[in-house]
Amino acid sequence: MLSVAAAAPCAQGWGSSQGETYAHLSRAPFPARAQAPCCTALRPDLGPPAASFVNPRAQLGTKFGAVSAGAMQMLTRNVLLDMEQEEEDDDDGEIVLENFEQSVSSSFGSPDSLQDFHSPAFEEFNGKSDSLFFNDGQRRIDFVLVYEDESKKETNKKGTNEKQRRKRQAYESNLICHGLELEATRSVLDDKLVFVKVHAPWDVLCTYAEIMHIKLPLKPNDLKSHSSAFGSLGWFTRALRVDESIIKPEQEFFTAPFEKNRMNDFYIVDRDAFFNPATRSRIVYFILSRVKYQVMNNVNKFGINRLVNSGIYKAAFPLHDCRFRYRSEDPSCPNERYLLYREWAHPRSIYKKQPLDLIRKYYGEKIGIYFAWLGYYTQMLLLAAVVGVACFLYGYLNQNNCTWSKEVCDPDIGGQIIMCPQCDRLCPFWKLNITCESSKKLCIFDSFGTLIFAVFMGVWVTLFLEFWKRRQAELEYEWDTVELQQEEQPRPEYEAQCTHVVINEITQEEERIPFTAWGKCIRITLCASAVLFWILLIIASVIGIIVYRLSVFIVFSAQLPKTLNGTEAIQKYLTPQTATSITASIISFIIIMILNTIYEKVAIMITNFELPRTQSDYENSLTMKMFLFQFVNYYSSCFYIAFFKGKFVGYPGDPVYWLGKYRNEECDPGGCLLELTTQLTIIMGGKAIWNNIQEVLLPWIMNLIGRYHSVSGPENLTPRWEQDYHLQAMSKLGLFYEYLEMIIQFGFVTLFVASFPLAPLLALVNNILEIRVDAWKLTTQFRRLVPEKARDIGAWQPIMQGIAILAVVTNAMIIAFTSDMIPRLVYYWSFSIPPYGNHTQPTMEGYINNTLSYFNIADFKNKSKGNPYTGQGNHTTCRYRDFRYPPGHPQEYKHNIYYWHVIAAKLAFIIVMEHVIYSVKFFISYAIPDVSKTTKSKIKREKYLTQKLLHESHLQDMTRTMGAIAERVVQAVDHNRHPKVE
Repeated sequence: MLSVAAAAPCAQGWGSSQGETYAHLSRAPFPARAQAPCCTALRPDLGPPAASFVNPRAQLGTKFGAVSAGAMQMLTRNVLLDMEQEEEDDDDGEIVLENFEQSVSSSFGSPDSLQDFHSPAFEEFNGKSDSLFFNDGQRRIDFVLVYEDESKKETNKKGTNEKQRRKRQAYESNLICHGLELEATRSVLDDKLVFVKVHAPWDVLCTYAEIMHIKLPLKPNDLKSHSSAFGSLGWFTRALRVDESIIKPEQEFFTAPFEKNRMNDFYIVDRDAFFNPATRSRIVYFILSRVKYQVMNNVNKFGINRLVNSGIYKAAFPLHDCRFRYRSEDPSCPNERYLLYREWAHPRSIYKKQPLDLIRKYYGEKIGIYFAWLGYYTQMLLLAAVVGVACFLYGYLNQNNCTWSKEVCDPDIGGQIIMCPQCDRLCPFWKLNITCESSKKLCIFDSFGTLIFAVFMGVWVTLFLEFWKRRQAELEYEWDTVELQQEEQPRPEYEAQCTHVVINEITQEEERIPFTAWGKCIRITLCASAVLFWILLIIASVIGIIVYRLSVFIVFSAQLPKTLNGTEAIQKYLTPQTATSITASIISFIIIMILNTIYEKVAIMITNFELPRTQSDYENSLTMKMFLFQFVNYYSSCFYIAFFKGKFVGYPGDPVYWLGKYRNEECDPGGCLLELTTQLTIIMGGKAIWNNIQEVLLPWIMNLIGRYHSVSGPENLTPRWEQDYHLQAMSKLGLFYEYLEMIIQFGFVTLFVASFPLAPLLALVNNILEIRVDAWKLTTQFRRLVPEKARDIGAWQPIMQGIAILAVVTNAMIIAFTSDMIPRLVYYWSFSIPPYGNHTQPTMEGYINNTLSYFNIADFKNKSKGNPYTGQGNHTTCRYRDFRYPPGHPQEYKHNIYYWHVIAAKLAFIIVMEHVIYSVKFFISYAIPDVSKTTKSKIKREKYLTQKLLHESHLQDMTRTMGAIAERVVQAVDHNRHPKVE
């Protein structure tokens, strides 16, 4: 074993203080090798080596005997020097050391002995399948690296295998030099696989906790515990809570960023428990992401992500603490995975609240804040769903009192009205009463209750966002993420590109950036252009769907009445409009799902080119791009149906054509609201069903296939790390897609809710399942994620606020322009009574006849005179949906007075509704502060106590030191005076 004293040479090149170390890390991510004489030149800014940095299992083979730590360090240094001097291009674009073995052989012997230096010592599996420690039972496994032994590969080329082995050996050697301890074990099920277990000693954890500004406990929290925003409802809420005897509440502490020179001020009862497993994994991943394995012209190749992507390592992950179905037999195991599965992911716990503190402790704050937001959103949806169902029931129960629907279905009214053809040459004349069933359904959704619900949802979305901000502020305090922005480190990919040196305006010191101001402008311009191009491509696909609708409607109009003769029961439901709407919605959904796959990759490519500095910046930038793509992709067809279809159609004698060929679509006599409802139901319901099936079946089938191809073995004989390896790996953007799915749903619930009051109910049911499906997936089917910090939901918050503002406009316009509510109200109050009507009291009788204009069949243009006449009598006129003067009128086919009254009423309604809702929203936002008074007091008190504790401790140390010095000075003076007095 290497001695402690031998590690001293590596201490050279480190900053004189941790403050200098961190400043150095920020300014120069990859300093020149001349700054350090040994292996710390790889990353001398990451923290000073200590005695425990030396791998206790790094021993020489029996051929050479013991070698000093200085020789070990010189070996690593020589390897990197030769790697930089002797290199060639590899297949994956990285640089390979060609004379790696020769350089080491000249100094230490044959290449066969290199494994003792550059690879961890191999240990046999000790049979303890639940163990989370090295074979010595003392050092905890903080991370696991998996690779395939090149000597046992058969398919790959020998040269490629050797290059990969050299990279891995250099990387593991550098990990050891940075203080991590490694132990390797061959797979029990597959002899080709090797598992490298990584342990971070106490000194490494302390050093990097200071560099990463990780907050750690100072003293137990003496403030009152948090109470739920919904309050306590006694026995009912007790039944919904997690049993505290099973999942015990976490003890709360006052915390502060860790400092090694003030270690005594922190609440360290047990060193092994001071850094919890999530924090240990986060620190180790920080090191793994920044240790390099190659150098080419001062350009570094580094990080575990590159090694995994290039196939040098097959996987890298932290360990689950036990099997999810059974408690671990190891008494030192906390069994948190088992508790999460039992009380959170299991279907029988579907009605219980989520154990957010345990989720945060096990998976990190980033996962915790997602489930906290999803749970809060689901709770708020319960209120919206109740009101939406009430509005739906109101419309359903009053559909038989719908006068205008009765007129459509009446054989003496709707059965006698001959409607004009809705396309050229092929479409027939048709009777109004064939739309009887759709008009009855329309009465359910197009009622006064819909107006009330649209206004309610405008207020609901504001309440949801404001109360979530308060809840989020409480979680920030409880989870110690209030000042998280100061802790976040630059992304390794960003650090690697920092080649330009500039002067920081604040510190007036040199710092490195990846590109100049001009280069940044070019990148932003290119990224914006790429985003715009792909959005236009989505719009082009939407236009293709519209062309499909126009062309297929002609076919359905010509064929359906002929093919369905004698089947009246089917014909009254399957109208040309319905058939076109359903098929177009299904095709639109399929295209949406296909485009999703394409635009995910495009957005990632654009964001990688943009090169954001931190992981939060990266995710926020990707979020905005992906949401823009998905917004256009999902909502464009709904916007078309709501605001464009049937609005610019002209009249039968002078129709409007798309692309000079396709006649623009018309709505049913009742409007396009029912078609918008159909579109929303298919897309929203289909998306929810598809996503849940995909989230459940895909990882389960992939794990099943993986277990089938691997050699089967009982779990109780398979080590913990090997069980986890055969689980699915969740991508770094896995949580991003979960957010995106919910935000798209949030858009459907708010933007178009005026056409579908049941949307909140569907969303509520989906979210209840979504929470448990996501929990089951994370707990049982995926490897444990690297814990990450997050103080909020990031860019999704402003996106939801933008959707909330837009939702007021869209719902007001849906009621005004898509539904028939405003024309009906205008008719009821103005045109059913004198001077425009003949009724003595306001009524809806005669509404249908009043809203259908007349057209003279003789006025058809030549190209459409050949429309088939389907034997409906010798008629000279037909009707169409518009407010125009009849033939023979001095202003024939011009808009009549009713039209202008309706337009004025619609505009007035939009202005009044928007101003009323926006005023209420502004008042609510002003009245509800983002951070509650209680939370503000807790944050201030924690800061006060933290500063008091640290400063008083520092002052006490200073006082004791100065007092001792003063006492010695006084004694010396007295001693000097005493002889003179005598």
